[in-house]
Order: sequence, then structure tokens, then C-alpha cells
Amino acid sequence: MASVRRGQGTMNIDLQQNDLPPVSALFLIYFDIKAGYTIGWKRSLPGIELGGVVEYKSLPSGLHTVKEDLIYFVHGEHAGLSAFVNAPAAEEARNARMIAVGVLVPLSYGRLGRSWKHAEKLKDMADELIVDSSNTKVLEDFWTQHRGYETSPQKEEAESSLDSPATGVRFNATQNISQKDKHRRNRSASDGAALLPPGNTLSAYHPAWSLLNLLEAFGPLIFPIHRAALLRKRILITTHAPVEQTCNFVYDLSVLSNIPLAVSDLLTSNAPPQRLRPLFSIGVHDIPLLEQDLRASKSISSLVEEEDVETRDEVGRGWIACTTDSIFATKNNLYDVLVTLPPAHSANSSSKVWPKVQSSSGLDVKATQRDLRRYKALRWGLANHVSPPTSPSPNPILEPTTPQTISSLSPQRDGPMLDLPDTDDIVEPASWSALAYSGFIWWASAGEQRLHSEEEFEADDLLLSGLSLMPSTPNTPFAPRTPSQSMFSLRSDGQARQEMGIIAYFHRLTTQILTTLSDIVDVTDSDDEREDNDLLSEDDGPSVYASSADMERMGLDVWSAADHQFIEEVTREYFGRRATVEGRTVNICGVRIC
Repeated sequence: MASVRRGQGTMNIDLQQNDLPPVSALFLIYFDIKAGYTIGWKRSLPGIELGGVVEYKSLPSGLHTVKEDLIYFVHGEHAGLSAFVNAPAAEEARNARMIAVGVLVPLSYGRLGRSWKHAEKLKDMADELIVDSSNTKVLEDFWTQHRGYETSPQKEEAESSLDSPATGVRFNATQNISQKDKHRRNRSASDGAALLPPGNTLSAYHPAWSLLNLLEAFGPLIFPIHRAALLRKRILITTHAPVEQTCNFVYDLSVLSNIPLAVSDLLTSNAPPQRLRPLFSIGVHDIPLLEQDLRASKSISSLVEEEDVETRDEVGRGWIACTTDSIFATKNNLYDVLVTLPPAHSANSSSKVWPKVQSSSGLDVKATQRDLRRYKALRWGLANHVSPPTSPSPNPILEPTTPQTISSLSPQRDGPMLDLPDTDDIVEPASWSALAYSGFIWWASAGEQRLHSEEEFEADDLLLSGLSLMPSTPNTPFAPRTPSQSMFSLRSDGQARQEMGIIAYFHRLTTQILTTLSDIVDVTDSDDEREDNDLLSEDDGPSVYASSADMERMGLDVWSAADHQFIEEVTREYFGRRATVEGRTVNICGVRIC
């Protein structure tokens, strides 16, 4: 039903390999008190323009306040990485000497072209050149050793094996063909629960190491941001220097919102691309690029099928980026969702300071009550280090979780250590309808209320079932440089099992939403007795109806207007249909109370 678009291969995260990506450009940038940022040395392949571009992309605003940083960015068809160093200097140099050593690598090798594999060497060269920037032999040697070719490999072939999350690993899936499926669609339910092959590890500077920090930083807000990413919104994260971790967050959110291959054939051919385009660090110099993307998004519906698949899939189809330039917050036409990260000193606050998420119109975006409960369940699963079952089922997303893998573990699910502080500002308050319904259910049948809670627990357990969340042996060759102090993990896992499990968890959640909607579409299409022609949408098929039970199966909040709107948007974007969403109501003796 859907054409295969660029990047729709197995979900991969690049594993540690000995080969390094070829370098298309290498440059040294320093700060001159008169001329500003200046390129002091550079080498590049023919046709790559560096001047007036990379010096600003490599050194975002605010870096003078930090001693070192790693900055990721995108420049045309290349991914960029620069290692920044700030050292004390004489008074005539304004008491500081700042340089950056950076590279460009082809994007044909993935979201960041695997540029992080050069991070350690770039940092070493920056540390050496900050002492004596005239000793450029180290740069010449690096360029000679890693210089790339004037032609790069085919992007489709490279990304199918090198993009995220697990190189060369396909996930177990089974076919569940509905008898009513007149299109004979593939019902494979790949959930992303892959184990890393023995001997494979993530590179030391791989952005995926920040996944646990991402979960702790955003808390329940990770779910509305994930939904915005699924809708391919333009997501801008404003932050302060250093930017390395925020660039990692950009990468992580792009990976978490991938469309799993197993559900890609259920979607319409003009559905959004398989991944959300990451732009990483951007600045005021990138405003023309964002304006061009805005114009493309307005005309995207009028685009016809083109041979340039890359352009059709990415330009005007959403992005995620981070910036230290506060001026972006005032240009609300350039983004759909604005995420404001708290400053670093907020970590010393007596209360938890969460990121602020807003729409382009200035409305706060909050997590739902269901998001809060799901997040607690995820914390519980990570705290318990859920290990894969001894005999994993071919379709673990649908297989009940055994007591040995979930229920027998500690801490208890409702234990105080799982409580989250200060969430009132980031979570929607319980609606009056939800409170009335809960009170009515308790009055009518306390047993039914307990049954509903148990069903929700089981649904959350299924998302965690079989995931490899347990750290591996402690004597791994790599220990993360900035270990999280949260309850999530000790982060000594050289094989990145927890990181892979987190990615698989969100891909399961995506699969759960899209397969449920696909089933609803199929049932609607197969209903030969439909008589209400007024419900025909302006698209290729009739409107679909999502009940409150359907929303529960998708793991969404039946009481949240934001989740209702999400279903309407995702149905239109991925299935080309208009959706009518039913909220739960309270009825007594046939009379609707609320």
C-alpha cells in the first residue's frame, strides 16, 4: 500500500566498528578579538563551501561560558562535529583563548554520518592546538589518513545498515492477517526488541548513551514530545551551553519516533517520512533554511510524485533541532513545538525543575494522567532491570508477561521510590469527567475499578515484556563520561542493553498506535452496510470512528482532549482519513451525567 521511502529499513543504531567514516572537510576555528570567529586552517573535498558557514555552526552562542563542548550540526549533505576548547589567556586576548577543531562527514552514513567516531581524536587535537595553534601537522596527518572520496556511497544502501537502532539486527515478528483485510496487508508486529550481538558495543561518544538522561530530564513530558515527533512537527529545543547533551537529545528523539518497518506497509503512500529529520545545533544563520522549510511545508500537499525521494520525504515534513539563540523563541512561525530546557544551575534547586513545552501559539503542552502512570511504569521496569524471558515469544508485544519477569521483582509498583515530585505544572489535572467516572465506578463496583487498573497495568507490562533492560557485566570496556545519578541505571552497560530496550519500548508504543488505527480503517472499509454517505471525507475513504476502548488499546488517555486531537491528526497524516473520536462518558439509567 505504501511505497518504500528512504530510510525505511531495519531500525538500526550504529554499533562500535573499527572503520571510521570518511572525512569530507577538516577545519580549525579560533576566536580573534578583532575579526571574531575565523577559520585558521581548512581542507575539504571539491565543491564544499566552508567560509562563512562552519565557523558559526561550530561555535553557537554562549560557548565562552564553558571550558569544552562537542557540537553537532548539519551542513547541506554533510553532518558536522566540532570539538570546542576554552583556555585561559593573557589580558590582551580577553583572558580567554577559544578554538574548535571540526569535521564534515557525508550524511549517507546516517543521521550524523557516524561523526561521533571521530570525537575523541578531535578533542585530542583541540587540546593540543589550544597550546600551539601553529602546529598544524596533526591536522595534516588526520586529513591524509581520513580524507574521503569525491563521490559517496548510495544513501539508501548505507542508511539501511548504519542508521539506528541496531546494526544488522531484525526484530522477531509474526504475521496476523485479518480475515477482513481486503488489502492483504502485512500484519507483522515488529516491536524493536532486539538484543545486541555478542561483541558489539556503542561507540564511546554515541548519542544513544544519553537516553537515560533524556528520560530523567523530561519525565512524563517525553510522551507528548514523542507524539509531536510522530506527527512530524517542527520541534525546537532552546538550551544553554554546553550543547553536547542537547544535541544527543535531538538524535534520541529522532530515533525514538522512527516508524518501525513492520507497520510501514500499513500506511498510505503519502504518509510522513519514516524518521523525523534532525538538524541538531542551529543558530540565527539557519533562519533562511527554516523559512525555506516553512514554505515547502505549506505547498507539500500540492507536490506530485517525484524521483527525488529525499526531497519529497524530508523538506517541509518536520524537523527537530536545538539552539542557544533565545531570539528563536520570538519567531513562532518557524516552529510548531518549543521546548525550553532549564538552566544547569536548576539542578541545585530544592524542587524539581522540568522543561517547559509550548505550542507555537504559546499554549502549554502537558503530559496526560495516562502519560504519568505510563512513565511510572517505565521507571518501575527500568528500576527492576527487566530481563528477557528465557523463551521469548515470536511476538512479545502480544504475549502476556510472566510473573517471573515482572511481578516478582522489586521495588513494588506503588512504592514511594517511584513517586515523581513537582509534576503539577507538567501534567494535565484530572478532568471533572474523569473524577466523576472514577467516583461512579467506585460507587457502582469497586471490583470493576480494580479490574480497570489491572488491565492498564497489564498493558504497560506488555510494552516492557521481553525487553533487555538489565545492565550487562560490570567489567565492560566503556563507562559513560557523565553517568546519571537517577534511579534509572548505573549506566555501566558496555553493550547498551538498556538503551536498546528504551528504543524498543517507544517503537512498540508507535506500533501499538498505528496497528490499532490500521485495524479500525480496515473494519471501516469492510463494512458493506454503511449507509451514512455524509461521513465521507475529502480523502480516498470514509471517516473512521475511534471508541474509548480503541484509545485505551493505543495507550492513550480517553479523557484528554489533546489525545483526541492527536488521534485525529495521526489518522489524517498516516491513513489519509478523517477520524471521529469518542470520549468516555458517565451514564446512569440511560441518562448521560458527563
